[in-house]
Amino acid sequence: MTEQNVNEDKTVDLNNANEDAVKMEVSNEVEVKVDEQPIASDVAMPSIDYLDKKILEMKTINFDELGDYQESRNIDESIYDNTVLDIKQNRIVEGTVINITDKCIFVDIGFKSEGMIPKDEFSEMPNLNDTIKVYIKSFEDSKGNFILSKQKADFEIKWNEIREIFDNDGLIKGKIIKRIKGGMVVELGVVQGFLPGSQIEIYSVTDFDKYINMECDFKIVKFNEVRKNIVLSRKELLNDEMTEKRQEILNQMEVGMVLEGVVKNITEFGAFIDLGGIDGLLHITDITWGRINHPSEKINLGEKVEVKVIDFDVKNVKISLGMKQLQDDPWADIDKKYSVGSMVKGKVVNLMNYGLFLQLEEGIEGLIHISEMSWTKHIKHPSDIYAINDEVEASVISLDQDKKKIALGIKQLLENPWETIENKYPIGTTHSGTVKHFTQYGAFVELEEGIDGLLHISDISWTKLVKHPNEMFSLGDKIDVKILEVSSEERKLGVGTKQLEEDPLSKYSSGDQVKAKLVKILDKGLMFEVDNSIEGLLSFNDLDEDTRENLKKGYSVDDEYNMTIKEINSSMKKMIFSFDSESIDK
Repeated sequence: MTEQNVNEDKTVDLNNANEDAVKMEVSNEVEVKVDEQPIASDVAMPSIDYLDKKILEMKTINFDELGDYQESRNIDESIYDNTVLDIKQNRIVEGTVINITDKCIFVDIGFKSEGMIPKDEFSEMPNLNDTIKVYIKSFEDSKGNFILSKQKADFEIKWNEIREIFDNDGLIKGKIIKRIKGGMVVELGVVQGFLPGSQIEIYSVTDFDKYINMECDFKIVKFNEVRKNIVLSRKELLNDEMTEKRQEILNQMEVGMVLEGVVKNITEFGAFIDLGGIDGLLHITDITWGRINHPSEKINLGEKVEVKVIDFDVKNVKISLGMKQLQDDPWADIDKKYSVGSMVKGKVVNLMNYGLFLQLEEGIEGLIHISEMSWTKHIKHPSDIYAINDEVEASVISLDQDKKKIALGIKQLLENPWETIENKYPIGTTHSGTVKHFTQYGAFVELEEGIDGLLHISDISWTKLVKHPNEMFSLGDKIDVKILEVSSEERKLGVGTKQLEEDPLSKYSSGDQVKAKLVKILDKGLMFEVDNSIEGLLSFNDLDEDTRENLKKGYSVDDEYNMTIKEINSSMKKMIFSFDSESIDK
């Protein structure tokens, strides 16, 4: 290729480049005008003369100059891109404090304008030119201000730190600041976490207020990124510590050891004692030799107590403890203190249907059966006479040291009226009494306090067939009775009222004729009355219907007739009359 040709080629390239430059310049001019003025239908486009003039004013550049120009553009664009990357909304950046006013602090973060932060977001006021981390909330608020946040930056920084601790299964230090429903609020710097009540201690907590302002390590058991929710646990850390302590304590433990512990929890069946890393069960029956209804009667929550190791299981980590075992068993020499026949004094601690329990000393109780309370009184329930905490004297009836049982009696301290009952109430003697109680078969008549005699319904009247004693008496009636039966051994006393007079039937015999008044005409016969007290019956048995009707017509009620006694029926307390069809004698 000739030199001329080469020059021609270069000229072509340069011309092409110039044309491109012209086009770019024109384009720029148009863009500027569009930015400065709104586009409208009546806006005039640049004229051809104007464009020609611009083309003539443009400078021609060579390839080397074009390369330098392009490089400078690349550098400028790089700086611009970096600035855009650093200054973005909703991210944390570093800035310099450049001004402090009464309400706000202004921070330069390298943006076109300074950002401002309310003073109340700072726990500690910064100084001018201090470098601080801030959070870009908004490039422009409703008033055109560039808004930053110190609190949001602190929160995000702390949140990221907590996330890293959670991911690495680490521990975080915090301060319990207040109590809320279900647990406590823990301050973790600018972030707050929730500590459930069940995760405060390895045992049940009743006094939550004592944990307020406590600073300690916590384990993060739940980290919710979306809800910004953190759940903590102190119990898990304590459990890890306790595991080592438990093993150490169990390896050194022996049955019979005396240890000091703290009452950690109280239940109906006993109490759990914290032995410094491991819990033992103190059963209610091992708290005292005496009787208690609840462990709280002897021990309190949080109280320091001495206990004895009764038994333990290394595999299942179970320890049985006792308090009463630290004292001598009161039953060891019981026979020396409470011999049979001796009189004792104690306090009523329990009332049952069958008797009461009398506490003679701590761990020693005796039973007074209901039958041993009185020689004469019929006691339905011990509460009719005694109450809890009553002081009662009794006598030792029997003692079983192996079974740890003592039988006591109250009546043994009193004279037994039944021992002299036969002398005091001989058979055949008459005494006055009070009707105290009815039964279906008779009435009880009290002759003296505690001494009742049974008046059977068959012994109430010679002539009346009594079905219930209330037909003849009322409760509280004063009556005379005759002693029919008495036995001190069987403690029986039988009395009667009909025996106070002679049996009116005894003076009559079969074949006797008596005056009888007709009182009733019945289908089965005619009913008469003799001597105003004895019933007599003329039976219609073995008579035909016509004869019965004639007899009914021949007799009139309230008239008296001469009747012949056929027989005396003592069980029915009646006379049975014979029938003479030939004579009806008034």
